[in-house]
Order: sequence, then structure tokens, then C-alpha cells
Amino acid sequence: MKKMELLAPAGNMEAVFAAINNGADAIYLSGEKFGARAYIENFKAEEIYEVIRLCHLVGVKVYVTVNTLIKDSEMKECLNYVHGLYENNVDAILIQDI
Repeated sequence: MKKMELLAPAGNMEAVFAAINNGADAIYLSGEKFGARAYIENFKAEEIYEVIRLCHLVGVKVYVTVNTLIKDSEMKECLNYVHGLYENNVDAILIQDI
């Protein structure tokens, strides 16, 4: 039988700790840009990198949403952002299907 994954949203550090402490296998979150959850507090890139390090220490995966439509003028910035996530060992990037 395939093991199910408990995936929890994490909109702030309190939610990250709650997910970890309550047995989440993975969390998902958004950065300040390129995430569809507008008008809420999202993580700065450096904060995401810290969350990745923390979660990986305790065996929790981190998925980051990049789920807005990217304008041509934003492409270079978005690619740099995604590259930073990759370099910091993010487990997955959740993207919008256009």
C-alpha cells in the first residue's frame, strides 16, 4: 500500500512549527512574489531558505508555490527566484498551468 503524505499549508512561521509538531510530511508556502495568495503575509526569499533548512533537519519536505501568471517583464526575476529555491534544496515548486 502506498503511504499517503500529510501536506500542510504554512502561511507564517507559527504555521510551519505547528505543521512540524503535528506530524506533517511536507508543507507548502508562498513567497512575497509569484504566489497566488494575495493580501496576506508571505515569506521573503531568505525566510524560505531558513524554513527549508529547518524542515529538512526534521525530515519535512518544503514545496513553494509559484502559481501566478508571469509577465514577460517578470520572467528574469522569476527565474532568479526559482533558481534560488533550487540552490537551497526546495523539494518542489508548485506552478500554475497556463
